[in-house]
Amino acid sequence: QVQLVESGGGLAQTGGSLRLSCAASGRAFSTYGMGWFRQAPGKVREFVAAVTGSGIKTYYADYGKVRFTNSRDNAKNMMYLQMNRLKPEDTAVYYCAATSKPGPLNSRYTGSYDYWGQGTQVTVSS
Repeated sequence: QVQLVESGGGLAQTGGSLRLSCAASGRAFSTYGMGWFRQAPGKVREFVAAVTGSGIKTYYADYGKVRFTNSRDNAKNMMYLQMNRLKPEDTAVYYCAATSKPGPLNSRYTGSYDYWGQGTQVTVSS
């Protein structure tokens, strides 16, 4: 069992930055691949970024490849999403999730994830 709690969301201006954090409790954090997803009002939840259990490999949605950096600190049971050059279209609730089936394809799908946080709101003003 893994419990996930996101933090760090808030209001940012276009071009600004935010750093989201995901705190995990439970056993064997490093054995889980971790991911970020987001969901805007009226839209489906979409993949943002993911990182393997070791933290060596990361995967990004095309819109985040240059602007976002996903990382984790297994010693602290934490994952982070640094978001730079924010745009109004980045406005959404951001969720972190844990999967026992990481990989370049699996990591992009919500159905691959076993545990989810409650989400943190990110609002980018124009």
